Amino acid sequence: MTSTEMRELTRPRLLFFHSETDGPSRRVDGFLAQVLQRRRNHEAFQVIRIDVHARPDLVERFRVSDYPALCVIADSRVQARLDRPRGCRDIEAALKPWLK
Repeated sequence: MTSTEMRELTRPRLLFFHSETDGPSRRVDGFLAQVLQRRRNHEAFQVIRIDVHARPDLVERFRVSDYPALCVIADSRVQARLDRPRGCRDIEAALKPWLK
């Protein structure tokens, strides 16, 4: 296994539950991009975008009742969760343990 593959396995997963047609989801996607770019954390997470309409099984599994929502999965557990973030500060606060 290469070092890139090992890093991919150990990086926390950031699940971004959203809707393709939802304005707040598009805004949060932009906020998330700003947070990761601003702090040069492009590689901090394996970001997985999940459309709530396409994957209701994952919505149920992770008990997402409102979207957009962010969940950090590390060590096979949900380590952080943020429902309907209002801006970059909300996202930074939730992701702080993993950001540089």
